[in-house]
Amino acid sequence: MEQLKAKLIGLVETLEKQKHDDVMQRLGDLFSVYPFNDYEFLISSLMGHGKISIDDYHELRDDYMARNMFLYIFEISAPRSFGESWAQGNLKTLCPELVKPTKKLDADYSGQYDFFLDNKIKIEVKASRAVDFDSDEPLYVKALASDSIAKFDMNFQQVKPACCDVFIWVGVWRDVIRYWILSSDEVAQNKYYSTGQHRGNTGEGQIHLKESNIAEFAVFESSIRELVEDIRKAYLRQRGN
Repeated sequence: MEQLKAKLIGLVETLEKQKHDDVMQRLGDLFSVYPFNDYEFLISSLMGHGKISIDDYHELRDDYMARNMFLYIFEISAPRSFGESWAQGNLKTLCPELVKPTKKLDADYSGQYDFFLDNKIKIEVKASRAVDFDSDEPLYVKALASDSIAKFDMNFQQVKPACCDVFIWVGVWRDVIRYWILSSDEVAQNKYYSTGQHRGNTGEGQIHLKESNIAEFAVFESSIRELVEDIRKAYLRQRGN
C-alpha cells in the first residue's frame, strides 16, 4: 500500500498549486467509510483532474494486484481460521498426498499432529504472517512485502517436537508464500527454539523467525514442487537421528 500511496501522492504533487492544496486539504480532513477511503479519493481526484486515464488506472490496479496477491490472507482475523483452516487447506491443495490422521490410520492419534504421509510420517503445520513489528495498525494494513526492510516477528507457537516427525512452517507475505520443512529434532535443537511458552506445558515451546535470523533457515526452505519429497527427506533425517 505504501508504494501505491507514494505514487498517487507523487501525481498530486504535479497538480497546479490550487488543485494540489485542495486535494491535500480534503485528504487531511477525509473521513473514511468502506469502500470510500484515501485511495479511492486520490484516484478519483486524479482522474477528475486529468492526471490518470482509464488505462493508467488499469495499470495501477494490475501492479497493485501483482504486489498484493496474498493480502487477503491478512484479513483472516481469527488465529485458528488462519492456522488451521487456511494453512492446512493450502497445503492439502498443493500436496494431495497429505491425509488427515484418524485413529484408524494411527491408533495413538488424539489430535497431536495435522497430517499423515506414507502411512508413517506425522506432520505438524505452523503458520505465521509477516507484519510491520513497529505498527499498531490492523493486520492487512501492516502486512509486509517480501522485499520490505521493516522489522517483523513471525512467531510459530505451541510447538511440540515430541508429537510429530516433521514440521512444515508456512510464512505469508503480501506477495509471496514461503515454506520451510524441518525434522522435529532440528526444531527442538535449534538455538532459537525456546521451551516453556506456557507455564506447566512441558514439551511445548515457540520459535521466532525475524528479519535478523530468517536467512539462517534457508537450508530448510522448500519449493512448492518439492514439498512432499522434502517432507520425506526430513523424516529420514529424523529417523537417522
